[in-house]
Amino acid sequence: MNVEAMADQFWRDGYLVVPDFFSPALMERMNGLILEHFGATPAFWHTDEFLSKAQTEVIPWFPQKEGVAAFGELDNHTVLTRLTDCLLGPGWQQLYCMVMFSKQGTKGQAWHQDCRCEDASRFNLNRLVYTHDVSDATGGQTLVLPGSHRKGPLPAGEPDVDFDGQVVLEPRAGTLVLLHGHTYHKVL
Repeated sequence: MNVEAMADQFWRDGYLVVPDFFSPALMERMNGLILEHFGATPAFWHTDEFLSKAQTEVIPWFPQKEGVAAFGELDNHTVLTRLTDCLLGPGWQQLYCMVMFSKQGTKGQAWHQDCRCEDASRFNLNRLVYTHDVSDATGGQTLVLPGSHRKGPLPAGEPDVDFDGQVVLEPRAGTLVLLHGHTYHKVL
């Protein structure tokens, strides 16, 4: 894989989609752990106040903080590490692995950015790993606005507005999506 070409595309668009990045066997193992944790119909762990203010029903899980070490296999993936080094330079720090679970038929997430953007040089890099296929039938597609990582703060407004030029991502199992923390995005 040409990580330099992928990095160029990431910096241009504010996101990068790499299909078939992870092996089917690894994705099956990770998806099994996720489904074992949540079950098919998890209860919501949010208060009504959170749901009304956050405009999301996504449920987070931090497996490594709970001693589920298997997710370290993703952290230590050789090509992912090389690509991250190419984007961020040596010395970057990984914070934690977070699994975001969306129960079918729920809201997903409204348009947002994942970090403050007063300083364009400071941002988080989301390394999204898809352990199962996402499609119109299942829901959970991610929408991104290419180049928005250079536009500053997301304008206030309706959480479900459509932007000219927005792109709908429907990753299949094994896809890696890298997302700049200032890129406008939402989850259906």
